Amino acid sequence: MTLETQTNIERVVAALNAFRRGHPVILADPAAQGHGGVILASAERTSDDTVNFMVTYGRGLLGLAMTPERIERLGLQVPLPAEDLSREAYTVSIEARDGVSTGISASDRARTIQVACAVWTKPEDLVTPGHVFPAAAVKGGVLRRRGWAEAGLDMARLAGIEPAAAFCHILDERGELASTGAMVDLATQHGLEWLTMDDLVAHRLQRESFVRQLTQSTLPTRAGEFLVRAFENTLDGGQHLALSLGDIRTPEPVMVRIHSECLTGDVFGSRRCDCGPQLVEAMNRIREEGRGVIVYLRQEGRGIGLTDKLRAYALQDQGRDTVEANLELGHPAEARSYAAGAQMLLALGVRKVRLMTNNPAKVDGLTNAGIEVVGREPIEIAPTKDNEAYLATKKAKMGHLLDQV
Repeated sequence: MTLETQTNIERVVAALNAFRRGHPVILADPAAQGHGGVILASAERTSDDTVNFMVTYGRGLLGLAMTPERIERLGLQVPLPAEDLSREAYTVSIEARDGVSTGISASDRARTIQVACAVWTKPEDLVTPGHVFPAAAVKGGVLRRRGWAEAGLDMARLAGIEPAAAFCHILDERGELASTGAMVDLATQHGLEWLTMDDLVAHRLQRESFVRQLTQSTLPTRAGEFLVRAFENTLDGGQHLALSLGDIRTPEPVMVRIHSECLTGDVFGSRRCDCGPQLVEAMNRIREEGRGVIVYLRQEGRGIGLTDKLRAYALQDQGRDTVEANLELGHPAEARSYAAGAQMLLALGVRKVRLMTNNPAKVDGLTNAGIEVVGREPIEIAPTKDNEAYLATKKAKMGHLLDQV
């Protein structure tokens, strides 16, 4: 079986076995533009050969993923996590106080990594600056932030070893971020296991639960009386809603709408977008069907928040499109995640869905979490003069399937 034909779970299991034994593995994130990939290795099992391989074939910065608690215990300032996924939350660089010479050799850097991740290490056992760069991982790992430090700690935790990982960014021969194809070639050439960030996310989503139901009540609406449940995402404290109608635990596929909060469209009827009409249409379809679920995720403005969404509106008034406005404000074009929504459906007992969406990313989000999408049902709203440019951008730049645009 080649690397390309393995399933995502097979790739993760093989990579975890290698990681546990102290072998380096390659982790790529082809979904994130310009994000590249890294060589990852267990920190406690990092040797001079491991470091030499990383800097020879990775060519990038040598980092050390650690928990914020460990970084604080070592007397290093805990940095704020970077919103830019191409940047890690690095501290000042470090060196082992004893057992090293110049600090730059492979053996010296391996020694520093081993000292930094040892349970007995105290702040006085390290000096700064040095040649190894610690990076703090946020709690919740790649389900909170798709960063290299988070991925390294997730790998260590899943492998059942000390929560710390060495990582080195992979550059090509021109010094640019290596392509996914080049990383697969590197893995094949050296007999290394290889996986993607999506593989790791899917592995966790299918084996862990991070939402909990807070309460439930009936909710009479213009589309009928729904049962509304409030859920909490225990990773970030976010609270979301699920509105259900009828018996949704039967084996037949359930009609589902994953709807991200849009205060301006859902409540005030803004005509800059199609969100409000889509929500009404979805609720009416479920009423006609007699059963179904609306998952209402509190991630305003494609995940950038209400205030910045309004700032993006102001930039759009000046001629930017919705993607350009988000990028100019320092956000990704798309910051939403559907992981919590998938977990809410699983908590409700929903395993197969007919998904009302024009966005293929939602299909992928549910599939990666182990939910079977047996059909995509378009929920297209006719464009108006107020939102036709917005919808055209969603189609051209974000891949939404819009036949009327």
